[in-house]
Amino acid sequence: MNQSTSLYPALAVDAAGQHLVSHAGTVLLLRAAETAGLAAALSSSLMPWRKPNAVHDPGKIIVDLAVSIAAGGDCLADLDQLRSQTAVMGQVASDPTVSRLITALAANADRALAAIGSATAQTRARVCALAGEDAPDHQVTAEIPLVIDLDATLITAHSEKLDAAPNFKKGFGFHPLMGFVDHGPAGTGEPVAVLLRPGNAGSNTAADHISVVKQALAQLPDTVTSVGRYRVGRKVLIRADGGGGTHQFLDYLTLRHLSYSIGFGLTDKLAAAVDLVPESAWIAAIDDDTGRVRDGAWVTELTDLVDLSSWPAGIRLIIRAERPHPGAQLTFTDRDGMRLTQRSSPTAAARSKRLELRHRRRARCEDRIRALKDTGLRNLPLHRFDQNRIWAAIAALASTLITWTQTLALTSHDARRWEPKKLRHRLLRPPNPTAPGRDRPPDTDVLLVGLSRLDRLRAPT
Repeated sequence: MNQSTSLYPALAVDAAGQHLVSHAGTVLLLRAAETAGLAAALSSSLMPWRKPNAVHDPGKIIVDLAVSIAAGGDCLADLDQLRSQTAVMGQVASDPTVSRLITALAANADRALAAIGSATAQTRARVCALAGEDAPDHQVTAEIPLVIDLDATLITAHSEKLDAAPNFKKGFGFHPLMGFVDHGPAGTGEPVAVLLRPGNAGSNTAADHISVVKQALAQLPDTVTSVGRYRVGRKVLIRADGGGGTHQFLDYLTLRHLSYSIGFGLTDKLAAAVDLVPESAWIAAIDDDTGRVRDGAWVTELTDLVDLSSWPAGIRLIIRAERPHPGAQLTFTDRDGMRLTQRSSPTAAARSKRLELRHRRRARCEDRIRALKDTGLRNLPLHRFDQNRIWAAIAALASTLITWTQTLALTSHDARRWEPKKLRHRLLRPPNPTAPGRDRPPDTDVLLVGLSRLDRLRAPT
């Protein structure tokens, strides 16, 4: 080991030996965190929560928790899986120490979340700078914007946790609303906002959507958002389902000069307007940027057929008719056996089929939610609401750390798009070839190439 000012030991990685360290693949996450400066940023921002003469740094505890969650943990006690690996992790705090820190952060949750958010934003800006052409904000324009997807999900609570409540699906728990930066088909995505809410929180609450957008924008590098003091500009596209189709939310997006593509509630009046569309106005939907036709789907525009005077100026209504999949139930607003879906956008120049394709790609947000649930958000393990807000922020950090690792270290490999479960089994927790003559794990070379790439990018310590 070499002397270093880092919070973690300096390691030399060798895949040729037989004496292996359990969970050794987690060094890839740690190296990515150090390269990006995450541990140092959190250590600085959480300094107010460090007690005099404390042995353990709060920033390191949070990074350790994020790494344990990224490696598959789902509660505070799962930090134990890393505690025995001092050669890799350094000194890991005990369970009581971790619990006391979470309690202290939850005592002033808004301030603590702001501190974690500030450190994450600072780190994200460095990651984007290091990633260069592989960064999601690389050469964004109004025509090719940075996409933020908004969506909510349900988290079941199996006990009477504070502020857990019944939800619209007859379950019980929480209903967080989240925002994700979409890395496109070449990558995955990363959470930039998590608003924890009771299970009975509304799906179309404009104030919550606005709050999540504000959180998400605060996480973006200045190169994307530095248009004006309040204006953001069309380089950022907000996508949401019908829950975002409210006057207040669209007015807010318009005021901030944000691009948007929002699902729209299909009322009887709007559905009836579809009957007024001549057959010649329907065009075939497309499946990709090459213009390949989507079988059984057509697109048209209702903008000139309905009264939109109460909505923001320049809004366009795009509607898609598609043959439903076998067994699907039609609703009273569908027409002639066709499933109708509608979305709104202020983009003036683009053709309607391009706007419809752009919105349909919001389906990738479901993958981001699944990945986040697989990285600590499937269950909220603590009792008090503010404690679980802190946990949700750490889970989002764990998911983000995985994405940063893929962006910085795994760019040239299919692992750039692997979801957390596959990444764990293939890289973070590979099989242990300790028996003589057994071959080393097949993805060892991927791990080594990733570590080598991070070494070239790594900040001085």
